[in-house]
Amino acid sequence: MADQENCARLTRAAKKRAASAVVSDEQPLTQKRVVLGELPTLSNAIVPLNRGPQKPRGKTKPKRKAKRALEPPKVAKKEDVVDVDFTSDNPQMCGAYATDIYEYLRDMEVEPKRRPLPDYIEKVQKDVSANMRGILVDWLVEVSEEYKLFSDTLYLTVSYIDRFLSLNVINRQKLQLLGVSSMLIASKYEEISPPNVEDFCYITDNTYAKQEVVKMEADVLKALKFEMGNPTVKTFLRRLSRVAQEDYKASSLQLEFLGYYLAELSLLDYSCVKFLPSLVAASVIYLSRFIMRPKVHPWNSALQQYSGYKTSDIKECVLIIHDLYLSRRGGALQAVREKYKQHKFKCVATLPTSPEIPVSYFEDVKDEV
Repeated sequence: MADQENCARLTRAAKKRAASAVVSDEQPLTQKRVVLGELPTLSNAIVPLNRGPQKPRGKTKPKRKAKRALEPPKVAKKEDVVDVDFTSDNPQMCGAYATDIYEYLRDMEVEPKRRPLPDYIEKVQKDVSANMRGILVDWLVEVSEEYKLFSDTLYLTVSYIDRFLSLNVINRQKLQLLGVSSMLIASKYEEISPPNVEDFCYITDNTYAKQEVVKMEADVLKALKFEMGNPTVKTFLRRLSRVAQEDYKASSLQLEFLGYYLAELSLLDYSCVKFLPSLVAASVIYLSRFIMRPKVHPWNSALQQYSGYKTSDIKECVLIIHDLYLSRRGGALQAVREKYKQHKFKCVATLPTSPEIPVSYFEDVKDEV
């Protein structure tokens, strides 16, 4: 009798698994093909996006929420810092080690092997312009949205592209191939279930064959000597966002999303390549606070202590990102702007801001907390 009951239970479990598999197969994830096409050389040119027929994908992707040339930032002495993460009750924040971790990341971000040349387009490339790079990155933002990739994947992708272009001359016809191959590598590094090679071929409307993508993937890995992990703007933004909200009465999701928006805008502009990721993150926090509270000085001693940057250090980068926000730079690149107009990101791309930042806001604050 017991054996019969066990057999019945196993049979019911098998039927449930089979039913789940049928439901999964009947509800495939759809995707849109996007073609970058012939890269124009005109300033602020708009790339036409050709939408082909929808093609089902086999599996779904998990969702996740979204200078001082190469000098490392000067940070406060470790014994003088009470880390903001140390007060967290969440053991996953590793509060006891946060200061040491970020000191290590700051040392890592200045290593030459992890940094692109600040002027590689002028000194290395012959057929690729800064405008073409911006168009490629803007298109990759659409691809990352299409495949629901983590934002960390996008940042790593752009890092790989800039580092590869600092070492290798390519023509404009291969630039999109470099983009999808770099995103393929970054996806394997960051994603739980990365898109496969065929997905990246399809998203280019099969402009490139699978063999070409695999070959470029190998070329990128060899050029970067398999150094795939490096801190990005998002790495430092996570910590500074928490510090930035310390003087807010409640946690501000809008401030957090605004920071992510400004950080992704910075990816579009070639002028930001020369800045360290930690400096860009500090600039993003500064500008986010200015946009949210234009009548309050956006920097304070706590932010200066945790970031290691004074306002005079980040002024140039802040002004570039501010111009991007106002569409005075890269106004034709719309993917990031459209992404952050969505309600799920609190429509931060539509927030008004002053066309000018007061000069007094770039005066250094006092060191004491």
